[in-house]
Amino acid sequence: MPHVNSLEADLGVLIVIDIQEKMLAAIKTCTQDELIAAVSRLIGAAQILDLPIIYTEQYPQGLGPTDRRFSAMLGRAEGPIVKTTCSCWRDEAFRAALQRTGREQVILVGLEAHVCIQQTALDLLRVDYQPFIAADATGSRRQRDLDAALARMRHAGVEVSTTESLIFELAERCDHPRFKDLLKVIK
Repeated sequence: MPHVNSLEADLGVLIVIDIQEKMLAAIKTCTQDELIAAVSRLIGAAQILDLPIIYTEQYPQGLGPTDRRFSAMLGRAEGPIVKTTCSCWRDEAFRAALQRTGREQVILVGLEAHVCIQQTALDLLRVDYQPFIAADATGSRRQRDLDAALARMRHAGVEVSTTESLIFELAERCDHPRFKDLLKVIK
């Protein structure tokens, strides 16, 4: 039976990968509104629970900036870290930002699941981080690419879950001092 990692708020960091205007417009595995809502819930929960947040942009000259609907939410996050690598880990500025957090559990959300999310998750596993994927907060242009990426990452040892499940796992208990605030984010 495979080992299952439990997500802990004190160990977690949220990484928002490449949710840029042109990329978001091309996603077909969910609606833009669904993806934005799921990512927004995780950003809100991370802020409530004081998780560090890092966000990236892939070649913004061509793909545009991070979607404007995240501007206010990402105001205190580190980023945008502009990269040309598919794997965030292979970008020196990202690697330094992640290492500065001192966190070992990495929640990955964004675009695209079968490219930047998958390559980042596999690289993080290789260097002893524990990657978690919020499946409903990721997307791809084609369903088969999303399905294959989630299956491959799961098989490799990445923890694949959902936004709501991860938020409740971070809270751990219903008497958490910020539980009511988290419920507002979930609803």
